[in-house]
Amino acid sequence: MNQARTGGGAPLSASRPGRANRGSVGAAIDAAAAEGRAALIAYLPVGFPDVAESIGAVKALIDAGADIVELGLPYSDPVMDGPVIEGAVTAALAGGVRVADTMRAVEALAPTGVPLLVMSYYAPILATGVERFAADLASAGGAGLITPDLIPDEAGAWLAASETHGLDRVFLVAPSSSDSRLRLVAEACRGFVYVASTMGITGERTTLSAAAKDLTVRTRAAGASRACVGVGVSTPAHAAEVAQYADGVIVGSAFVRLLRDAETPAAARAALSDLAGRLRQSAVRGAGR
Repeated sequence: MNQARTGGGAPLSASRPGRANRGSVGAAIDAAAAEGRAALIAYLPVGFPDVAESIGAVKALIDAGADIVELGLPYSDPVMDGPVIEGAVTAALAGGVRVADTMRAVEALAPTGVPLLVMSYYAPILATGVERFAADLASAGGAGLITPDLIPDEAGAWLAASETHGLDRVFLVAPSSSDSRLRLVAEACRGFVYVASTMGITGERTTLSAAAKDLTVRTRAAGASRACVGVGVSTPAHAAEVAQYADGVIVGSAFVRLLRDAETPAAARAALSDLAGRLRQSAVRGAGR
């Protein structure tokens, strides 16, 4: 299979100018696998509680071992996000955070060498202009884009722009996805396929759906070489469970809650660092993987 069109193969654009200066999503996942663990993929929204502190919070996650970072672009109608993330992005928007601030955060964090994926609903990308958004993201040092409300069938402009600028593209699959849908998504993705562990909004849960493992297996069978699990993943126990069958563990709401509830920026960074370290340590694969 053409690896540039699969959920995790090396992109054809890897040798394009500027690409070598950006962290590679696939390489980060493969490096974690070589260490016998699933990659830790951490999400935080840009601009919460403000832009500077959100950048500092992400740096704390990176220092604690996050392999890949998702930077949430605040949007007024976050239909997939639960109350914790929705509250954070609403506060960021109220504080005046816009697309340009997300690009500024990418640029500030790019020197860490950790791959930076912007997580964004498609409306702000369309409003900016797909080509311009892709060019700005690549110029800032971003690795690519996760688009939770965009399906490959309707992503022609983004697919073309991502090829032009050498950006990874991550689409989502859900337990309701048919085998034909899984094949389409696996072919369109580059970096990894985002496996939503359950139907519904993001948020912390006490247990993970049994459907997550089955969906991951089906996604690989459909052609994805890397499949990472998110939505509801929030504890070290979840990370240990997911690591047995997935390539990456995606955690968002648990980090946002710690950031929200901390009394000071220093306390927030300490709490984030502690959880990231425990998640990474827990995401070690057993002999049965």
